[in-house]
Amino acid sequence: MTPLLEPVPDVPVHVVVMGVSGCGKSTIARALHERLGWEFAEGDEYHPRANVEKMASGRPLMDEDRWPWLRTLADWTRERDERGESTVLSCSSLKRSYRDLLRNGGAGTYFVHMHGDKGILLERMESREHFMPPTLLESQLDTLELLEPDERGVLVDVALPVERAVRVVLAHLQ
Repeated sequence: MTPLLEPVPDVPVHVVVMGVSGCGKSTIARALHERLGWEFAEGDEYHPRANVEKMASGRPLMDEDRWPWLRTLADWTRERDERGESTVLSCSSLKRSYRDLLRNGGAGTYFVHMHGDKGILLERMESREHFMPPTLLESQLDTLELLEPDERGVLVDVALPVERAVRVVLAHLQ
């Protein structure tokens, strides 16, 4: 992808690409990073070892497992916000309360909710190597709370090709 030829925003923007496992959040977040040139963080890389081991063993994370991880991601965003830098982050952000915490990282936080057909999600999970087993998809779907009308963000269909999904996001950011 060619870099976006837009000026750097006056206020830092923090794009959080969210959704359940297999939705393509990492792929879309990396594509946005490449297009915008903003610093990128893969949320999975910030999970404590205990969280990864718990998920890999087929046990879903509970809120008490997620809060320290989410605070770390909010701190990561806040550090860049204070320097005036925009960011792209991939993070499941399944609940409104999790997104509220992430918004503390910067006023310009914007959510890209990758959402779609359960069959597509399951197929993607089964075809990749990842610590999150496909058996946990149902627990993530049960936990998922859709973006609410007062939350800055956009819902993007997981079935869209990557470049098209990126164009949808960029159109909504402008």
